[in-house]
Amino acid sequence: GASCGEAPIQYEALMQMDYLDCVLNESLRLYPIAPRLERVAKKTVEINGIIIPKDCVVLVPTWTLHRDPEIWSDPEEFKPERFSKENKESIDPYTYMPFGAGPRNCIGMRFALIMIKLAMVEILQSFTFSVCNETEVR
Repeated sequence: GASCGEAPIQYEALMQMDYLDCVLNESLRLYPIAPRLERVAKKTVEINGIIIPKDCVVLVPTWTLHRDPEIWSDPEEFKPERFSKENKESIDPYTYMPFGAGPRNCIGMRFALIMIKLAMVEILQSFTFSVCNETEVR
């Protein structure tokens, strides 16, 4: 029979890989594809006492937001469990924006996520990983 490395990956199976999803989300939190987002104000608005004039370019510092210790506990640590089904709902969508947010978010987000997951599974099926004496197990 075929070894697991030769098994074709089905879309449904890929969508059920919850821990893979957590690992991918945590990777994108630490290393967002776009370290900052830019938007242009359509009209003059006041937010928390700050006036943002019409046509002003507003920067959203994704990298900084994703590593803010007031938002994320141990922000420099890689903790995929942050994105588990139990924890995911407590995350403010405007503090985690690897693909932007709102009506102008990345049009290719779903396609990109599926392609990244597929690539990760293909790589994991092709290699065997083991620990060595220098490996730190936490």
